[in-house]
Amino acid sequence: MSEQHPHDAFRPCVLIPVYNHEHAVAATCQALREALGLPILLVDDGSDRECAGVLDALTAEDDVRLLRLAHNGGKGRAVREGLSHAAALGYSHALQVDADGQHDSASLAPFIDAGRRHPTCLMIGYPRFDHSVPWLRFASRYITHLWVWGNTLSIRLRDTMCGVRLYPLAAINALLARHACGDRMEFDTEVLVRWFWQGGAVDNLPVRVRYPVDGVSHFRLLRDNLLMARMHLRLTAGMLRRLPSLLARRSATPAGEEQR
Repeated sequence: MSEQHPHDAFRPCVLIPVYNHEHAVAATCQALREALGLPILLVDDGSDRECAGVLDALTAEDDVRLLRLAHNGGKGRAVREGLSHAAALGYSHALQVDADGQHDSASLAPFIDAGRRHPTCLMIGYPRFDHSVPWLRFASRYITHLWVWGNTLSIRLRDTMCGVRLYPLAAINALLARHACGDRMEFDTEVLVRWFWQGGAVDNLPVRVRYPVDGVSHFRLLRDNLLMARMHLRLTAGMLRRLPSLLARRSATPAGEEQR
């Protein structure tokens, strides 16, 4: 593991929200350790006893910290609490990664390299799926993509549902102090739209994604789709209030930059 010094301006960690991924999280941590050599912050989102025990065992490693939440509050809340805790631990950036191992760890080093070069930029992953992706899930992502592109008047946010992104902690925590961005699956999309609205710099980097046959999904069809729909309506209202500034920004953006 690479040494982190207090005087370094760029001090990244890996942030993993965990809820009952006891069969995958240890392998995910090991793969990240080998690929990145960065400290890991696990956020236990009220997991059951079996998963909690696995997380406790992982803290025996010097590079793993654990933040335990008393009750399951959703992925958004877990990430929000983790970002705040990572900043309190002295890190400057947090690379969010899912616990289930679907993100290829070999795809992640470019996020750290890009963050080191552009520390104020939020690096967003967009998925490169293999044959294991469920067709319906692949197709349904584009509903959210269309909403987001409409709410930003831009295609700059290439994919807001991928669970990989490198957050600059001071700036993102300041945004989250003003806008909580939801407690569950809607968080990942809303936080990126609001970052874009405030003029935050973004870049999009590819991530290879696979869906394990025995993977665990915590997406609840009715509840989470309703939350997503409410979020999109809220963001549409926000877009209408910002319409003049978004139009001015769009007209000032070179075509090549918009396509990046």
